[in-house]
Amino acid sequence: METTLVIMAAGIGSRFGGGIKQLTPIGPSGEIIMDYSIHDALAAGFDRVLFIIRHDIEADFREVIGNRLEARFPGKITYAFQEADDLPDGFSKPIGRTKPWGTGHAVLSCRGILKTPALVINADDYYGKDAYVKLHAYLVSEEGKAADGVLDLGMPGFVLENTLSDNGGVTRGLCRVDADGYLTEIVETRNIMKSSDGGAFILQDGERFAIARGTPASMNMWGITPEFLSALEEEFKVFLSALDYEDLKSEFLLPTVVGKLVSAGRARVKVLPCGDRWFGVTYQEDRAVVIDSIRALVAAGVYSSPL
Repeated sequence: METTLVIMAAGIGSRFGGGIKQLTPIGPSGEIIMDYSIHDALAAGFDRVLFIIRHDIEADFREVIGNRLEARFPGKITYAFQEADDLPDGFSKPIGRTKPWGTGHAVLSCRGILKTPALVINADDYYGKDAYVKLHAYLVSEEGKAADGVLDLGMPGFVLENTLSDNGGVTRGLCRVDADGYLTEIVETRNIMKSSDGGAFILQDGERFAIARGTPASMNMWGITPEFLSALEEEFKVFLSALDYEDLKSEFLLPTVVGKLVSAGRARVKVLPCGDRWFGVTYQEDRAVVIDSIRALVAAGVYSSPL
């Protein structure tokens, strides 16, 4: 069974100073985070790579990564484009809306293109090798296929403390998991900070609320099937129908959609425990941490240089 790595690379990156943060070199030989993601995914057994980008960054994207991957893996690289005016029939973009509609809309841009089970990731996140191995095994197993109208999805459950930034608050999907390892609830939670003792807390209106150590967190890494796109399109229409068209910033987010489908009994999500440390470039200051972390992995023999 063929499988696809879907990389969401259309993000604006406003907190990173407006640059195309996905294309920032972080490896000792000029590698970007996506190079390591693709390396780990192919090693785990994924066959194809589908990039979700915007038309306005296409030239830069192809120059930095697309062209060399197409030369190395002919016929294995595909593109989908996320644009704010890509809407279902009967809907129109609000006047003044320029921002794409979020991660759910990004994956929906793959409709008609994605034909295989897939792993969806962020372009600017390093997830570690273990997550790719576990998700690939899940997607190609009988457990990872839709049955009786219920969508079987998968996600790695990262330990929350392994996903935080030293440089500010982050948004994470905090998860509850049942005794059989299936997701029961996911709560998109903003402004999660690292505490001095290595734990985590939420900062709201100046108050700190501790989060239990070991809480599983979603890092927007999802194992999906092509059938999921149909459910995603249905939910996007519901989202648009309820939208206040003077609101130019509302986003259609994958964790929210998945949580809704789980609550309605239309999907189940296997949470695969993952002990690897996640890191990414949320803030400009995170870049130095990512560079040091990659160099440590190269020194330990996890990766070669050049990759």
